[in-house]
Amino acid sequence: MLCSRSKTVFVLFSFLLVATGISIAEKEAASGEEEWGTSVKERFMAEEKGENSSLILAANRTKRKDPTENFNIYTGGWNISNTHYWTSVAYTAAPFFVIAGVWFVIFGLSLSLICLCYCCCARQPYGYSRVAYALSLILLISFTIAAIVGCVFLYTGQGKFHASTTDTLDYVVRQANFTAENLRNVSDYLNAAKKVDVQSIVLPGDVLSSIDNIQGKINSSATTLSVQTMENQDRIQDVLDNMRLALIIIAAVMLFLAFIGFLLSIFGLQCLVYTLVILGWILVTGTFVLCGLFLLLHNVVGDTCVAMDQWVQNPKAHTALDDILPCVDNATATETLSQTKLVTYQLVEIVDNFMNTIANKNFPPQARPLYYNQSGPLMPLLCNPFNADLSDHLCKPGEVHLSNATEVWKSYTCEYITTGTCSTPGRLTPNHYTQMAAAVNVSYGLYKYGPFLADLRGCNFVRSTFTDIERDHCPGLRRYTQWIYVGLVLVSTAVMLSLVFWVVYARERRHRVYTKDYNAMHSEAPRDKGPL
Repeated sequence: MLCSRSKTVFVLFSFLLVATGISIAEKEAASGEEEWGTSVKERFMAEEKGENSSLILAANRTKRKDPTENFNIYTGGWNISNTHYWTSVAYTAAPFFVIAGVWFVIFGLSLSLICLCYCCCARQPYGYSRVAYALSLILLISFTIAAIVGCVFLYTGQGKFHASTTDTLDYVVRQANFTAENLRNVSDYLNAAKKVDVQSIVLPGDVLSSIDNIQGKINSSATTLSVQTMENQDRIQDVLDNMRLALIIIAAVMLFLAFIGFLLSIFGLQCLVYTLVILGWILVTGTFVLCGLFLLLHNVVGDTCVAMDQWVQNPKAHTALDDILPCVDNATATETLSQTKLVTYQLVEIVDNFMNTIANKNFPPQARPLYYNQSGPLMPLLCNPFNADLSDHLCKPGEVHLSNATEVWKSYTCEYITTGTCSTPGRLTPNHYTQMAAAVNVSYGLYKYGPFLADLRGCNFVRSTFTDIERDHCPGLRRYTQWIYVGLVLVSTAVMLSLVFWVVYARERRHRVYTKDYNAMHSEAPRDKGPL
């Protein structure tokens, strides 16, 4: 009687454990989800003014109890470098960890009690109920199907989550590499500017010195951006790959366990059933722990997406997002932009000065080396995109733009038989044209990167990256982490209840077989005595 009651209590406890635990976990998860609609106006600044102001990201959403701080509310916002952030978000998954612990202890005690009753209690004649037998079989089939569905859901979810996170990570790396490559291109153009020589006219010494200085800063910023992004990529990709492998193994093992356990119960292989129950007891404990971990991951993904959205509204503030994709130092970006404008202005001045003083002048043969038999129509001057104060300059009528100057000047280039002296009409020798074309190409290259450097100064490339992630990638990330979380909950619950009904059905089946044998034996006994 004691054994029968213990099994009944155990079944009821299992149902109650699942229902209560999932309800609590969903409530904890929902406490974070309801912050999605929080207005950006409700975020706050730790320091209201100053270049080094720090923005507390996802402040309302991350207000959770922190078990390491006497369960006080954590107020540090989204910050993956803060251990208190992790302990507070882990607290939302505590119900599943509690379920795992309670299940491990209670089911272990129940198995011990069943074994004790089986070995020590006097065996009573078996009773058999068709209703109990049919009901346990139906429930066993239902929970087995639920476990299979959960495994399929889990496998599909992990595949989509891995693809989505990999795409997101690749996008961030592409953005960072694109920025670093452009910075290096600017550095290369500045380096080329130092070598520009138009008829022995070069950049002033102070400009050359400033180019050397800014080149070091540009290369340092590009290297820092590339190295930090690649390190983050390698670290995150390793975690994602290991996570994917673990989930595939979990889905396969739980599917195998549910299916094999069902077959062994149906065929009445009681010894193997109990062996599988012990294995399932441990695995279910592990999957409930995984449920908690993926609920934690789901909340962290949600926090990150909210943090990105809020940072986009205030990109110049220092935040914990700097650990993921840092902005280029504002001072370096500003100095680089100013330097590229200055070099562009100086190079155009060198070219125009050569045309005004040499190419468009008609010198007598005695004026060598200024004379090289230049003749023909005067060359149009090159339009300088900047004024002396580096403000934008509008081109005058007749000036040629940096983008097509080399094409226009081809028609002003002469040919010569004697090197250095034109033998056909023209204002430039081929050597002069080559020198001026080099200066124009460098100037145009630096001018073309002006908008990029302006965006860099405002950290627009990071803003654009986070905006795209929040818009295009976050919905999928949240959806697929939820798929995995729900799949794990379904698998854990279904296999847990399947374990219970493996035991229940095995008992009912054993009673049914015994009852049939017992009835058959007693119904044949009178017939044997009949002839006497």
